[in-house]
Amino acid sequence: MTRTTVSGRTLAKVISASSVGTMIEWYDFYIFGMLAKTISVQFFPEGNETAALLSTLAIFAAGFIVRPFGALVFGRLGDKVGRKHTFLLTLVLMGAATFLIGVVPGYKQIGIAAPVLVLLLRLLQGLALGGEYGGAATYVAEYAPEGRRGFFTSWIQTTATLGLFLALGVIMAVKMNMSDAAFNADWGGWRYPFWASALLVGVSIFIRLRMAESPLFSMLKSEGKTSVNPLKESFGNRENFRMVLLALFGAVMGQGVIWYTGQFYAQSFLENTVRLDFVESRSILLWAIAFATPFFVFFGWLSDRIGRKWIMITGMLLGVLCYRDLPGIKDWGIYNSLLRGAQVDEGRIAYDNIVWQSAVARKVEPLRAGNGTVRTSTDTIQLREGLRFVRMRADTAFVPTPIVAHYSKPVYKDKVLPPATRRLFIFLVFLQVLFVTMVYGPIAAFLVELFPTRIRYTSMSLPYHIGNGIFGGLVPFIGVLLSATYPSDPLVGLWYPVGVAALCALIGILYIGHRNGLLQRVAGLAWLLLGPLLVFLLLKGAAQHINFTGSRDINKPVPWMIIIAVFVPIAAGLVVFGWYAWKGDYEKAATTAE
Repeated sequence: MTRTTVSGRTLAKVISASSVGTMIEWYDFYIFGMLAKTISVQFFPEGNETAALLSTLAIFAAGFIVRPFGALVFGRLGDKVGRKHTFLLTLVLMGAATFLIGVVPGYKQIGIAAPVLVLLLRLLQGLALGGEYGGAATYVAEYAPEGRRGFFTSWIQTTATLGLFLALGVIMAVKMNMSDAAFNADWGGWRYPFWASALLVGVSIFIRLRMAESPLFSMLKSEGKTSVNPLKESFGNRENFRMVLLALFGAVMGQGVIWYTGQFYAQSFLENTVRLDFVESRSILLWAIAFATPFFVFFGWLSDRIGRKWIMITGMLLGVLCYRDLPGIKDWGIYNSLLRGAQVDEGRIAYDNIVWQSAVARKVEPLRAGNGTVRTSTDTIQLREGLRFVRMRADTAFVPTPIVAHYSKPVYKDKVLPPATRRLFIFLVFLQVLFVTMVYGPIAAFLVELFPTRIRYTSMSLPYHIGNGIFGGLVPFIGVLLSATYPSDPLVGLWYPVGVAALCALIGILYIGHRNGLLQRVAGLAWLLLGPLLVFLLLKGAAQHINFTGSRDINKPVPWMIIIAVFVPIAAGLVVFGWYAWKGDYEKAATTAE
């Protein structure tokens, strides 16, 4: 198909208009996650903070889980009607849902209806976002000249991080201008970022109404060559469906977990494990994002020159190697360093019984939160966990592990990091976001080049939103669930993104642009076996931790049932991918995916 040449000024307008709208949609989607802890208090009953947080993260994850359905609905519409009008519709839906979340009364006012309404609105957000990204990336790519798609689409790639940056900035601006009580009140400041969405979306709608349709799609439409049934052509056609699976298992699922680990899991870890202050944790993330964001464009530009594959795979492997400790290497990894940076040099026992003053006024071994035992003859001991002091009652002479189970509310909370430690934390989070830029900067160009124009919107949207919406979006939820299930290891939640990224990198190395047919076929047998094995291990692991009669909320079956319902179909998809690989289908496709 002949491409229409467009001026640099037109390209700049296309990129800016697409990017602004997409950034605002990401802002709308992410403020829920940024305020998860506050929302858990507002929309769920009191009594169990862990259960409330898990429930909130489950609702947050629900928005991600429905993104693939949004990709199907709006992808089909975009390939039939056009890119412009489709992602204009997604913007309106997202803005309306976000604003309405901000006006839903809390649990104290309307009871169980509160979380139900929030869940429905969150699902609407997920559907809208499922149609937005594919439209914006396709729209820009179809304007971009040959050989520069990586550079021009990388501007769209900055929008997710900039939307997160904007969400953090708005929340911090509100938080710093009112008291904690005013911010966390039923109709307090935490609702303001949701209301602000109405203004931001209004500006973006005005901008998008002035945009023209993609030249390539306009040409297809004028020639009567648009797809009659994009869903059937995308997923009912063997040749195309195999590329959908390659995009998912060889690129996007790894990109998804790296993205959400580097930006969402990092924030959750700083606040809930390291125990940083609300403003402190978010300011660290803001600085790290600010320093790293230009690298999205750099790696997009670089991918035009050296290819997309190895930049993305390098980002995945860096995450696998650097997130946590490696076998045989003690105290290695970004999150180990964050945890060490939050520990004090020594522990001290605080005593209540003056008789025992001489016996207990001594230094003791340093203790990591959640992993240690204390033997004492005093009534109360006080420990420093992360950057706050916690006091717990010692009812007997022995306080069993985990210590966290015996904590009372903090008696002191340090709100200021030492300057050197703060700089270290910013650098460590920056490294994670740098990995994000490597996997995410080239991904849009990689995806649009896999599929033909007539079904591009639909075909690229589904693997993207499964990889990001499910594999990536569940990172915080699965991380908290694993940490609650295995409290002795504060880094246990990282095994999920490490495992997914490692598998994705291996598949990408073997099948993207690779021509060793024998190796691909042999590995195909491994994927055929791995799918059922994953299902078996998942069911076995869930059975060990589901206690239908227990009183502990984290042992209730719902979180594990969510994971099973989501990942069993994906395991089936891995089996289909393995079958295609065993049959040699990807030998022919090697030159089309680089």
